[in-house]
Amino acid sequence: MTDKIDKYVLKNGMVLLGEPMEAVESVAFDFMLPAGAAMMPDGCCGAGSVIAEWIFRGAGDRNSRRLSDELDGLGLARSRSVGSSHITVGAALEAGNLAHALDLYADIILKPTLDNDQFELSRQLAVDGVLSLDDDPRQKVMFKLREQFYPDPLGRSPVGEIAELKALTAEKTRQIIKDNFDLSQTIFSVAGKYDFDAVCRQMEKLFDTERQQNTGRPKLGPRAGKYTHLDNDGAQVHIGLMTETVKQADENYYNARVAVSVLSGGMSARLFTKVREERGLCYAIGAIYHCLKEAAGIMCYAGTTPDKAQETLDVIIRQFNDLADGISEEEIQRAKVGLESSLILSSESSGSRAGSIAGDYYMLGRVRSLDEIKEKIEQTSVDSVLSFLRNSKFGDFTVVTIGPKQVTVT
Repeated sequence: MTDKIDKYVLKNGMVLLGEPMEAVESVAFDFMLPAGAAMMPDGCCGAGSVIAEWIFRGAGDRNSRRLSDELDGLGLARSRSVGSSHITVGAALEAGNLAHALDLYADIILKPTLDNDQFELSRQLAVDGVLSLDDDPRQKVMFKLREQFYPDPLGRSPVGEIAELKALTAEKTRQIIKDNFDLSQTIFSVAGKYDFDAVCRQMEKLFDTERQQNTGRPKLGPRAGKYTHLDNDGAQVHIGLMTETVKQADENYYNARVAVSVLSGGMSARLFTKVREERGLCYAIGAIYHCLKEAAGIMCYAGTTPDKAQETLDVIIRQFNDLADGISEEEIQRAKVGLESSLILSSESSGSRAGSIAGDYYMLGRVRSLDEIKEKIEQTSVDSVLSFLRNSKFGDFTVVTIGPKQVTVT
């Protein structure tokens, strides 16, 4: 595992990060643009999804078809996502095509054509994305859970709300792009096979713009509530619950990650064995660590039948609460092996590393090396995890259910 991280800051404040990977012939890059769901104006929930589609429908002197043809001609695998804080656009491709790809992405970010007819198509795709959640209640319940758990606007749905999407106009969306595509707050990352000096020279030319005024972070409001139920006449009840934990910058971050892995690190983890295998309460269950810059939580999902929904919820909460009573050495070692295996797998993907180093820099102001992460995981122990759990007891669960039957949250 390499410890080398390249870094350069453009005159306009854009941060360039890189991690070379000697064993690959590919390269991946990401632009993290400060235009995520939480950064959208009130009444514009879902605008980020429209923007992430619209800017790829023509840029510079290229119409939508020509731009798509040029991107496809480079053989790149495009990626884009809308998070709470950022819209991230990027690609993975053969290393020799990187310079051409960066030329195209500079036009996409700085010179999108933003035609009215392409706006209507982009907005309709965003609306379709919201409607599709009715066919995916598991994803829908987790979107709603984040919305209820995090202080507004941090938990806003990245896919959007139908009414607000339908009210969104091309003119308003152009203004949102102008206001939020702030290069001084943008992070660019590259991983794989590349020449960092050449990348920096090219990026200086492509993004030679004035430093913009920092618009800052949104003001945070209250959390939405403890329990929310969405009626659905299906045969299952989908349960999402979330409880607060430490953020990524906290000294107990790795203890929290190991604790979550003990709960839900595989088929031998506690949630799977205690809720599904021993009691047969649900057909699917799992928990993950979820983190924003301002807050973090442990999210859990369970899919069950209406007659078992209440007991399922009660047993899940009991497993969270019982974790501080004792953890075996075998559980800790299994959790650590699982985390390290995930780390190794991600280290072999240039796309994964490009995303990780950009995320680290945004969250921490620096990039953790893979060796550092592995060492921190190794340093955790039964005592350190239990000490963390006893000083940071789980409580105040936020719960969301979708289905024909509600549950009681005490």
